[in-house]
Amino acid sequence: MTMRAPASELPIVFTDVAIVAGDVTILDGINLFFSTGLPTILIGPNGAGKTTLLRAAMGLMPASRGRITWGGRETSEPVRRAIMFQRPAMLRRSAAGNVGYALAAAGMPRGERKTRTADLLALVGLQGLEARAARRLSGGEQQRLALARALVRDPAVLFLDEPTASLDPYATKAIEDIVRAVTTRGVKVVMSTHDLGQAKRLAGDIVLLHRGRLIESGPAKEFFEMPRTPEAGKFIAGELLD
Repeated sequence: MTMRAPASELPIVFTDVAIVAGDVTILDGINLFFSTGLPTILIGPNGAGKTTLLRAAMGLMPASRGRITWGGRETSEPVRRAIMFQRPAMLRRSAAGNVGYALAAAGMPRGERKTRTADLLALVGLQGLEARAARRLSGGEQQRLALARALVRDPAVLFLDEPTASLDPYATKAIEDIVRAVTTRGVKVVMSTHDLGQAKRLAGDIVLLHRGRLIESGPAKEFFEMPRTPEAGKFIAGELLD
């Protein structure tokens, strides 16, 4: 299966972005640059704004202030972007049926769907489970199926919102292996997690958010070995942020 990241989607640039809902400022003054390469991992306490940032980068939430651009454009249909939320819904179909439905929705000709479905299920390690009812799969298997659905359009950018939350170590490793696999195929992964060990294993870059503000961002190795801010040092040490 060939996956390519077209230049038209990247870079994704946040310039002084704020997102406000009523009287609540969810994100404030965000300046970020997502480009090709290893995964960018978002970390931060609950309520930091990670999910909102992912939704905004996907194009699902407009900026209240500032601007977001995709490949230099302020408007861009999310055809080559995909997002998987923490608790994706499973259709009342087989594993193959879930992927086939997504392929039909993406406009793939009927004659090509069977082969493409098999390729995607193999990529996420679900070969042999094609006929299993999706809602009878384990939690980890459902997450992998949701990843297969997210990949039907060969996205240039894949946004993952805590995809391994509540999964056991075996299921977590399976998801991480898929993230590595799609990265080698040219897909830019932007992913949130609460697991600092996972962030160290996967990240090319780290983004630390707290209370809707960008605290620190940069290469993962530098972030973990030489944090530049007191907040980053405390978070890495497992301390609560004020």
